[in-house]
Formats: sequence, C-alpha cells, structure tokens
Amino acid sequence: MNQPLVGILMGSDSDLPIMEEVASALSQLQIAFEISICSAHRSPEKSAQYAKSAEERGIKVLIAGAGAAAHLAGALAAHTLLPVIGIPLSSSPLHGLDALLSTAQMPAGVPVATMALDRAGARNAAILAAQILALRDPRLAARLRGLKKKMAEEIDEKDRQMKKKKGKGA
Repeated sequence: MNQPLVGILMGSDSDLPIMEEVASALSQLQIAFEISICSAHRSPEKSAQYAKSAEERGIKVLIAGAGAAAHLAGALAAHTLLPVIGIPLSSSPLHGLDALLSTAQMPAGVPVATMALDRAGARNAAILAAQILALRDPRLAARLRGLKKKMAEEIDEKDRQMKKKKGKGA
C-alpha cells in the first residue's frame, strides 16, 4: 500500500466519522488512499485543484462525502475524468434527503455514482472503488472475492445461530 489510488474527500471535519468507514474498508482490501477536507462551497478552488491534479498524481477513483447541499462530488466530477463516487451524509435538518438529491441529480455529462446515506454508503463506496480498481488488478479481484465469500459465511453463521436459539422450525 504505497501509491494512493483512491482520494477520499469530505466537505467538513464533522464528516470524518463516516468517511473513516471508507478508509477502514479500503485498508482491509489493501488499497492505498489519501484523505482531505475540501468544501465545494467554502474552498472551491482547493476542490477544483484537487480534482484537476488527482489523475497526474496516480489517483484512480475519487470518493466524496458531503451533507446538506452536498455539491462536493459534482464539483470534483466537473474537473476530472476519474470516476467519482458520492456519499450523501445525513448532517442537516432534512436528514440526508437534501444530500441524496444533490449527489444523485447531476446534469447529463457530469456523472457521479451515488451511494446510500452514511455508513452503508461509505462501505459501498469503498467496495465500488475496489471493484473499479480490480478490473486491472487480479490480486485485488481475489481479495474482493474473499470479502464476498466472508460476508456470505457470516450470514450463514447468523442463520445457524438464530435457528439454534429459536429451534429448528424457525
């Protein structure tokens, strides 16, 4: 895990607890990343410069988490050809609906892959980034297969435990 392949960005330090989920999942899959705070609204030049320079620095996928108006993913996508994955965060009085719509409703020609809100979205963003990277990395593809197998085994174990508690007819 040397050269960062994924850029994790967030609009505010208050987004860090959710975005750490992305970092954790990428680490488990042995994918190097870098993480930054840059706001589409409060530091638009920094956001644009990050997106413009990411590809030349070796970044392959951008993951952006933001709440409320949640324009960060779209602002990044406007300045790069890299895939951008957006995670809407439920940090406003609208409980994430505003962020979901802001992230999902991109104009034609400026795509952003939109995940679920908060922690599930963060985990899925990391896995989607890994799947994109795995197209050219057979070892990463094998790690992803292992992850999917482990998830299936965990469900099987939970099913066994539930049936044990409730009796065989459950």
